Amino acid sequence: QVQLVESGGGLAQAGGSLRLSCAASGSIIGFNVMGWYRQVPGKQREIVARIGTGGDTMYVDSVKGRFTISRDNDKKMVYLQMNSLKFEDTAVYYCNYSPNWATGRDWGQGTQVTVSS
Repeated sequence: QVQLVESGGGLAQAGGSLRLSCAASGSIIGFNVMGWYRQVPGKQREIVARIGTGGDTMYVDSVKGRFTISRDNDKKMVYLQMNSLKFEDTAVYYCNYSPNWATGRDWGQGTQVTVSS
């Protein structure tokens, strides 16, 4: 099992920036994929961005060009730099760990991101 702790959420104005961080600990294997998902009330949790150990990334279309995911394998950290924030980015953001490119079963507690228009 992998423990994940997110930080960095908060309130931002539209057009502003926030940076999320996720610290991982526990049974982390050599190759893994870490990612950010988000959820608003009444909707399914959706993928935002994911990154493999080697640096391969994927983004949902709605954040391409605005968000950047990165990781520090030595520190077991993953980050999400969010620029040009929009009101519709408002959600609870969750960190996820997986031993492959399928969504993993390990989740953080979530961090609220609120963008004011």
